[in-house]
Amino acid sequence: MSTAFRRALLDTAALPYRSAGRFAWYFARGKLGRDPVFLGLLERGLIPDRARILDLGCGQGLLASWLLAARALFEAGQWPARWPPAPKPLAYRGVELMPRDVRRASRALGERAEFVLADMRTAEFGKSDAIVILDVLHYIDYSAQDDVLRRVREALVPVGVLLLRVGDAAAGLPFRISHWVDHLVSFTRGHRLSRLYCRSLQDWQTSLCRLGFTVEPVPMSQGTPFANVLLIARLGPAG
Repeated sequence: MSTAFRRALLDTAALPYRSAGRFAWYFARGKLGRDPVFLGLLERGLIPDRARILDLGCGQGLLASWLLAARALFEAGQWPARWPPAPKPLAYRGVELMPRDVRRASRALGERAEFVLADMRTAEFGKSDAIVILDVLHYIDYSAQDDVLRRVREALVPVGVLLLRVGDAAAGLPFRISHWVDHLVSFTRGHRLSRLYCRSLQDWQTSLCRLGFTVEPVPMSQGTPFANVLLIARLGPAG
């Protein structure tokens, strides 16, 4: 993957946020440029083509803008030959608790994606082909986490996929660093500081397996000091 391609993808994905204000634009460039999960989703082809995507805790809609930018570059012939084709989502629906993030997302992307102001604990999920939950489940208590995951399973079609990124609470110093940074970022974005409900990687996998998922853990903190892992969860046996 060339530096020029990466820059073009970042520029295209961040550009819509200029209309949402300076903070939204700088946050988009920083997060999309530094967090390895966004490139990882594309490089591994984890988002199905023509999928109905549900993004829980979507923030200001960065994943939606990223996927739109990726598809635009793919259709323009600017795409790494070794990567799977960029997905073309059938629909994208983001659920977010913070009103200011929903406003930023809507101003940036308009009708190209749907953003709903709601709590993932009570929001209607509908049916989805892919459900994405990046770094947000630890904000709700353990019982609520289990309930959300149960409802996610019910919302997924039989061949659907859950993409869940979590911090591994058993990872020692890298986890403690990510825990501190999480508090700092939450405060910067207007969230009140409160207890975080974290689990070990083994505990996350056990919870998903009990629901009938087959889980593949993929380290997803390259280039950072954190202990983040992406859990690729599918229903039924592997393969």
